[in-house]
Amino acid sequence: MSGMKIKKGDSVVIRSGKDKGKVGTVLSAHPKDNTVVVEGVNIAKRHTKPTRAGESGTIVDKLMPLHVSNVGIVGPNGTAVRVGYKFNADGTKVRIARGQGKGATL
Repeated sequence: MSGMKIKKGDSVVIRSGKDKGKVGTVLSAHPKDNTVVVEGVNIAKRHTKPTRAGESGTIVDKLMPLHVSNVGIVGPNGTAVRVGYKFNADGTKVRIARGQGKGATL
């Protein structure tokens, strides 16, 4: 099991799949499954049964998780970037954008 570098609240761009190119915010991250749920992306229709007599069933839009490899954090230049880590002089760990020159902080 590897550490996931994408967290809740990150702005991400979808790299592959039916929603490729869309940008959204991570609503939840699931490190055990290596998946993330992104706002407004990968929506599935779910049919629900009626709970009481006389009610009718409904169709609900449900956000489905995406594999973390299919999303990338939006970097300083607005494109998907890979994420790395470095330690500041005071010993705090910060995330940086790989391939962005001098390691732009995310």
